[in-house]
Amino acid sequence: MSRDPYNTEVRQRFAAPAFAGRADTASRGRGQGVDIEFSASCDDQRIASMRFRAYGCPHTIAACDLACEQLEGQPLAALASFSSDGLMRTLSVPVEKTGRILVLEDALRDLNSRLESP
Repeated sequence: MSRDPYNTEVRQRFAAPAFAGRADTASRGRGQGVDIEFSASCDDQRIASMRFRAYGCPHTIAACDLACEQLEGQPLAALASFSSDGLMRTLSVPVEKTGRILVLEDALRDLNSRLESP
């Protein structure tokens, strides 16, 4: 068993997050030692561009990057129904960091609300 707490995907996404930055409309989530901002641009009820800025551990940064990758190009409603279960498994996030990933989910739901508001 490896003593390394970060798998290869976490290390790659932490070292070079492809979706870091800012788009048009933003939301923020804080708590559990993380500060996450998601932003998006939409085109005809689809997420044209997803970006994030985050302060947190490598798992948090990698989870934000992977969430953006999965959501970009999806219908706007995907923000409201996003589940972090797949992120947790793919990135081997330890159970004690679940709260941090739930902050990510809350920020995505808030972004959905902001984008759906007139």
